[in-house]
Amino acid sequence: MKGHLRDLEVRLPDRPGALADLGEALGAAGVSLEGGGVFTMGDVAVAHYLVHDGARALRAVTAAGLGPAVVRDVVLARLDQETPGQLGTLARRLGDAGVDVRVQYSDHVGNLVLLVADDDVAACRETVRSWGRRRPAVGRER
Repeated sequence: MKGHLRDLEVRLPDRPGALADLGEALGAAGVSLEGGGVFTMGDVAVAHYLVHDGARALRAVTAAGLGPAVVRDVVLARLDQETPGQLGTLARRLGDAGVDVRVQYSDHVGNLVLLVADDDVAACRETVRSWGRRRPAVGRER
């Protein structure tokens, strides 16, 4: 049975094939990736992937000798793709609510995935819930 979606964060070794090792370890463990990617700054590569079974993913990564790794809760939001400025509008509301977005990416079905500090999860969920109910129109420049 699939659990709720979680973010798997893995610091990858700085070497060719590290991403392949991650993908193979997760695949062999039956962990499907629902979104995410690898982000590199300088010589540090960090993978963030959305998974249903965070515990299984973490065990697979650890057994493969990859990491450090951690699994965290995420908040999902839906943007109106036809309306420019949606990310900015939502991000401003989150910032005004004191929510620090640490990581943002998209899943495979077009949801915005937000990873915030553990202390900010409740405020993030409430802000996203409120925003989704009364999303203002964003003006379009022509």
